[in-house]
Amino acid sequence: MNQPLYLFTRYERLWHWFQVVIITLLMVTGLEVHGSFTLMGFEKAVQLHNYCGIAWAVAFAFFVFWIATTGEWKHYIPTTRKMALVIRHYAVGIFKGEPHPVPATERRKHNPLQRIVYLVFSAVLLPAQMVTGFLYDTINTRTDFMAGVPLQTIAILHTLCALLILAFVIMHVYMITTGPTVFSHLKAMITGWER
Repeated sequence: MNQPLYLFTRYERLWHWFQVVIITLLMVTGLEVHGSFTLMGFEKAVQLHNYCGIAWAVAFAFFVFWIATTGEWKHYIPTTRKMALVIRHYAVGIFKGEPHPVPATERRKHNPLQRIVYLVFSAVLLPAQMVTGFLYDTINTRTDFMAGVPLQTIAILHTLCALLILAFVIMHVYMITTGPTVFSHLKAMITGWER
């Protein structure tokens, strides 16, 4: 039961850490664009924000290709089997030191709650963020593109997606501390090996 499992491939780890960097840059530049603070100036923040958004979209396309061609998509098929046990574990059992009711295996990397959250994050939230960012930039620079679509609506949707991504990141960072040791899950995303 305590045998090490190689759960995260090199590509998964690189994709994960790339997202850490790109989301951080997008959040910082996005907050500056919104006027929350001044770090590099509005114009540079917009430019860096747009470049990071394009880089993320391109990397996301590679991620979708990788998931589709390697069979990794199987780890994201939603299931409600043992969902109640997982929710109870995160609400109560984890604080009592109880073992996880659905431990990771090579065939099943994610528990039922993770599957649903990661699927919604990857299949709904990220594409929505990228599409609204593209539309905002395109509508803002080309008035003939999508005439009649209120720019403010696109901006609000883009900001809402950003806040949901931030909430995901905060919860994700918290959850990595809930392993056998505070850094065991973090170590797994560095080495690929999980106990």
